[in-house]
Amino acid sequence: MGGVTSLRVAVVVPVYGNEATLRPLHARLAAALEGRNWRLRLVVDASPDGSLAVARELAADPRVGVTALAVNLGQHRALATGLAAEDADAWVCLDADLQDPPEAVPALLDRLARGDVGAVFAGRRGRYESPVRRLTGGLHRRVAAALTGLPPDAGAFLVLGPAVRDAVVGAVLGGGAPSVVLAAGLAGTRLTSVPVVRDRRPVGESAWTARARLRQSLRSLAWAVSGPRAGRPGRSSPPAGPRSGSATARRR
Repeated sequence: MGGVTSLRVAVVVPVYGNEATLRPLHARLAAALEGRNWRLRLVVDASPDGSLAVARELAADPRVGVTALAVNLGQHRALATGLAAEDADAWVCLDADLQDPPEAVPALLDRLARGDVGAVFAGRRGRYESPVRRLTGGLHRRVAAALTGLPPDAGAFLVLGPAVRDAVVGAVLGGGAPSVVLAAGLAGTRLTSVPVVRDRRPVGESAWTARARLRQSLRSLAWAVSGPRAGRPGRSSPPAGPRSGSATARRR
């Protein structure tokens, strides 16, 4: 895949109700990726606040592109839209609310650059949600792992290589897949994860209600059972432990 710093990296961020966090996200990402060839694609998903104005302000940086969606498509279709818009060697999916620390992106890129896996997930760690949400989220991820070959700690913070990116874009935008994560799990390539401690939201609350989370979980798992596959489910490598050289990322 070439040298780590020579990779063309596209960071795709779906934006909905994130007016307060976009500027610090951009600043932290720029610091974390200093010395690398990177672009940031902000996909503003018909956000009702001032997120689009802030995104366009940030686009004064030539490394930042903005996609403004007139109709709300939801997190995963917004992600796939951004993935399709960027030409790169590696694509990062990152939330805009700063629960996913931008400082962890280099560790994920470095793991992908070893060339033995098609995607690397930020393995979820930490007490970033209520106990009930952590419990239900963990249950969903274990079932998804059993169905697809995903790492059992996989979430929507991940780095994709070209084959998995193409499979995800095709599955979500062309095949009705409701989840970028499960589409990656069914891309037919080997996957792994690196442990990353997620942070609590610095401002605001999640737009995902308990009912919306349950509905998305059921739709995603139903698609994983019956939906089209790009190949056999990828075999996931064991998540890297903190002592293996894959650092656990924490907010400073």
